[in-house]
Amino acid sequence: MKLKFTKMHGAGNDFIVIDAINQHIAFSPEQWRTLADRRFGIGADQILVVEAAPAADIDFRYRIFNADGGEVEQCGNGSRAFVRFVIDKGLTNKTKIRVQTMSGVIEPEVGVDGRITVNMGVPDFAPSASAFQTQDLSSHQEAAATIWALPLVASSAQITCVSMGNPHAVQIVSDVEEYPVSIEGPQIELHPRFEKRVNAGFMQVNDAHHVQLRVYERGAGETLACGTGACAAAVAGIRRGVLQSPVEVKMQGGDLQIAWAGEAQPVFLSGPAVSVFEGEIDI
Repeated sequence: MKLKFTKMHGAGNDFIVIDAINQHIAFSPEQWRTLADRRFGIGADQILVVEAAPAADIDFRYRIFNADGGEVEQCGNGSRAFVRFVIDKGLTNKTKIRVQTMSGVIEPEVGVDGRITVNMGVPDFAPSASAFQTQDLSSHQEAAATIWALPLVASSAQITCVSMGNPHAVQIVSDVEEYPVSIEGPQIELHPRFEKRVNAGFMQVNDAHHVQLRVYERGAGETLACGTGACAAAVAGIRRGVLQSPVEVKMQGGDLQIAWAGEAQPVFLSGPAVSVFEGEIDI
């Protein structure tokens, strides 16, 4: 079949976006992997699928497939690309929409300046929310956050676990550019303590409102930006007492803005969403 698609990115985190309302989509994990392959397919960190509303109080359903073909719960940068896509394609004329994801309902909104802000929901610091097994691991408290010593091959990572609808393990490092993300990232992602794997965040704190971040994403490897990773890093830093809201998160692909009022409050993610090109591919 010929598949119509749009290539988009949010701060360098790139996506294939597919309208599954006006064309039939039923692909296998192998076909998703082929689409995401940068040599044999279109190339992307994630594939975003726009589906019809599953209920009267919902505008759309939003599905996310990583480059490895696996379906995942949430994608912050992708949610902004999703909004830009449905508006640009005339699928809605709303500036605030309700979208069903695997992890729940999100409510992205387009501001007068064109920037898109997404209510990402309330972060969950319980280890169980990230399917993290803590038995026999040492921990200590820093403000209200629990920091776990996660044993790696040649070291121990001091992580804070937080779920943003998907699991994250965030650690603070002194120099994020020089840190061995390519070595520790896959060790953390695939660590047996995480039953469903995990996104590994490496955060350098510059001051109370500015950080630099690299994220080794579950099923995608290191990406130029990660929206839920930026949210997880910011709220982990706030909870650990080293950051204050709002937080600007500088990533290799661009900057994202995170606001969080504290316990039991939702996280708000703001940033760009850009269409790059459109095309068709036989699959």
